[in-house]
Amino acid sequence: MAKRYPLIFNPRARSQRAQKTLRFLMSHAQWFALYASRSAEDATELAAKLAADGEPVVIAAGGDGTINAVVQGLAGTTTALGVLPAGTMNVFARELGLPFNSLKKSFGILEKEYIKEVDLFETNGHAFVQMAGIGFDAQVIEETTWETKKLFGPMAYLMSAMKVLGEKPPKMRITCEDGRVEEGVCALAGNGSLYGGQVKLFRKADNSDDMLDMLVFTEAGFKLVRDSVKGIATGAIDAGNSSVKYLQARSFQIECDREVPMEADGEYIGRVSHVSLLPAKRKLRVVAPQNPKDGIFASMVKTLVKIPRRNVDA
Repeated sequence: MAKRYPLIFNPRARSQRAQKTLRFLMSHAQWFALYASRSAEDATELAAKLAADGEPVVIAAGGDGTINAVVQGLAGTTTALGVLPAGTMNVFARELGLPFNSLKKSFGILEKEYIKEVDLFETNGHAFVQMAGIGFDAQVIEETTWETKKLFGPMAYLMSAMKVLGEKPPKMRITCEDGRVEEGVCALAGNGSLYGGQVKLFRKADNSDDMLDMLVFTEAGFKLVRDSVKGIATGAIDAGNSSVKYLQARSFQIECDREVPMEADGEYIGRVSHVSLLPAKRKLRVVAPQNPKDGIFASMVKTLVKIPRRNVDA
């Protein structure tokens, strides 16, 4: 790894955590070659150029949106992704076992230079490393504006979800690579096990098994909410008489009866009527902990029982 790590960040991020991250970067500026992105597209272009220039590692400092933008630029290259988790959820950082609450400790992981490969998938050509959603959850993202998030915080998503639940759902036909077919009203694809933070929604998922996990929600409205909540609580969203079907395959094709919203790694992509979920041409190289102290389950338990944490730098 280079002595000065190329690092892409969003200087216009307005959260308290983002400001804390900027202070950390400025106080450790001797270790980084800083690249301030103006947009997601700019971050992608910066990452692609750095990879083309032969950089062995490019660091993304930010949340899952910033990471996804950088992944677009690194996809198909041998340049490894480094992560300094500075978002609200930090889903991919949690999946990797990074110390997501400490920039200092996360940077310590980067310095150890342990690189692993993880599966990378594409939805209609857009790379994603964690998950993708077609239908309901993407529509909630589409409906939730920055202004409402500023006014209401996380409640803004709940407000949007209630609105979407009241609308007529689309019809989808999901076809696995091996020919299996399911029909539903929305679908979630998981490369990793986590969704939206610490929820282990894809219980069979492993981001190094060459397989993509798919949840097909066959009912809308009350049943969608009931079975989702029940599944999150029990750890098996498809168990019993659940209306949720769990599939695994290397690839999927989804046909919708109308255009529906799509998201990848929590970032809104647009509206589509056909979706191809395929493995990328090559895996993604990432800098990760070699032996994480806490697995995903342990991290979840610590949060749920609110074990006091020692104060650490940044």
